[in-house]
Amino acid sequence: MTPDSYYERIDDHRYKPTIHVGGAWSTDEQHFSPLGGLVAHAIDRHRAIRPHDGLVLSRISYDILGRLALDECEIEVETVRAGRTIELLEAVVRIADRPVVRARAWLLSGHDTAAVAGGSDDHLTSPESLAAWPMSEVWPGGYIASLDVRLVTPPRPGRATAWVSTPLELVAGVPVSPLASHLALVDTANGIAVRQPPTAWIFPNVDLTVHLHRPPRGAWTGLDTTVTFGPSGQGLTSTVLHDVDGPVGHAQQILTVRPVSGA
Repeated sequence: MTPDSYYERIDDHRYKPTIHVGGAWSTDEQHFSPLGGLVAHAIDRHRAIRPHDGLVLSRISYDILGRLALDECEIEVETVRAGRTIELLEAVVRIADRPVVRARAWLLSGHDTAAVAGGSDDHLTSPESLAAWPMSEVWPGGYIASLDVRLVTPPRPGRATAWVSTPLELVAGVPVSPLASHLALVDTANGIAVRQPPTAWIFPNVDLTVHLHRPPRGAWTGLDTTVTFGPSGQGLTSTVLHDVDGPVGHAQQILTVRPVSGA
């Protein structure tokens, strides 16, 4: 029977990936996108011991330390800097007892600032009015195959805008927050606006940093993405993040760019 989730919970800290987590660069590794959402879920669970603290996750930065094997992973979260108005948490993901991801999340106190709220209010075309895009024609792997992708504009090298959603649960049978669901799709950005075909060039990201000016909601993550390649082997994927109400923040991913051997 095919699972209908990205992960299955083993215990309070350990999770087993399903076939839907298979990566785009290597199908026997985990795609980072659902793992990023799983880390956010682990942070939510850590925070649940203080459910009324009023703090809002406003930045999360992930460093990918090595190969993400398609194996059981363990996530531990600790409070690095406790506070009533500002708090810093750190999560470490281990596979086979080796750290593979470190993430730090800043939590800021929540207040009613609607009277002074402002900034870009650009709205993307509703995903419901757009046709599905077969992203799996560009990328392999179980994760990409699991997605519902709707292009807002036709992609061109280094530029694309798209909505991404999934019918799958992040963790089987476990409710997760809208934030974790949103973050579980953000790492898709590096694959929607390719500058060069992945059969000729490799450009994986080694990190992901997300800044949010408000909590996202809804089942769709909007990615307004630009990819830049520099002249010395580095690249940058920059994304304005949206939900159905408009922009929610920004994401940045640094890339290591190199030709495919033998291409």
